[in-house]
Amino acid sequence: MFKKLIKPYQGLSREVWYLALTTLINRTGAMVLPFLSLYLANFLEFTVPQVGWVMSFYGFGSVAGVFLGGKLSDKVGYYKVMYISLLSTGIVFFALQYVTDFSLFCLGIFSLTLVADAFRPAVWVALDDYSKQENRTRSVTLIRLAINLGFSMGPALGGLLITYVSYQSLFWVDALTCFIAGLIIIKYLRQKTQVKKEEEEEIKLKKSPYKDGRYLIFWFAMFLIGFTFMQYFSTIPLYYSQQLGLNEDKIGLMLAMNGFLIFLLEMPVVNSLEKGKLDNLKIVIAGTFLLMLSFFVISVSPFLGLAIVGIIFMTFGEMLGFPFSNSYALDRSKRGNQGAYMAMYSMSFSFAHILGPNLGMQFSSAFGFESTWVLMGAICFVACIILLVLQRKEAV
Repeated sequence: MFKKLIKPYQGLSREVWYLALTTLINRTGAMVLPFLSLYLANFLEFTVPQVGWVMSFYGFGSVAGVFLGGKLSDKVGYYKVMYISLLSTGIVFFALQYVTDFSLFCLGIFSLTLVADAFRPAVWVALDDYSKQENRTRSVTLIRLAINLGFSMGPALGGLLITYVSYQSLFWVDALTCFIAGLIIIKYLRQKTQVKKEEEEEIKLKKSPYKDGRYLIFWFAMFLIGFTFMQYFSTIPLYYSQQLGLNEDKIGLMLAMNGFLIFLLEMPVVNSLEKGKLDNLKIVIAGTFLLMLSFFVISVSPFLGLAIVGIIFMTFGEMLGFPFSNSYALDRSKRGNQGAYMAMYSMSFSFAHILGPNLGMQFSSAFGFESTWVLMGAICFVACIILLVLQRKEAV
């Protein structure tokens, strides 16, 4: 059994493992963000509308960061973007703990996500360079596992630091982990495919993702999927609390089920599908269909058993949808403008982060949770149709 569990991890390059380690350290250190609203309201005594504005600036910085990271990855190379992003993020984290003015904090959080999210498209471009065609999706999955594991460990460690030390300690630890991750990249990684001056004119001639019609269709579908997926980490916890009567620790267990199943099963599932050489878009459509079912299941009745079935459907939808959509984006990109393609891919989730939680909460407040879940399921159905049309176009 152990040999079967580790077999999907074999054959991945040394660089991919170091990239995964860097991502794990960085994501585990991202302790401020889960507690940001509490820090702003309880420690800095910001009003609820002010907290909302800070969160909006967080989203705007994310959009700008992934756009900038993609551009710079194509211009100067993913290697420089990765370590400069991490070291700069450490500096901003360290400085942000001393900011108490509302306007300055908005500027600070925008700056933080601007430099931090420049890392995201650079990682995906690096991953394409460090992996082979036949194991690219498994390499993507390993990075996703590192992200999920880091996000699972980070809030737990952050809660302990707040309880036994202080809120400020979060900023110190976040800054330290960014510095450590940056130094690992500097010491153990190098850029394989160099960006050469003489290729700049050739790069300019390559198709921009913003002029790639099929990629724009794919991007819109991913935005719709991200919009609905965000509900599981914003509106649905409120549903668990208000409709199912679950307290915080039980809600945490429900969400932890998602991370645990992904950690345990995603790599074997992806490895099996990769061997079958199925079309990436077909697998993404199947994942979106499962996400749609998860919303329709919980719309039936506020019952704990249905909620558990719903989160299981969502988890398997995530396992199928996200690694293979990432692989499709990498396959679609061309050498020289991969950064722009992967930045645009990441921006679909950044825009979903800006709009999804807010609109989901507004709609559930006005029309009720069950109506919201039906709407989200319908949006997933539309995304399935869009991807199905795209898949048929690609097959021609």
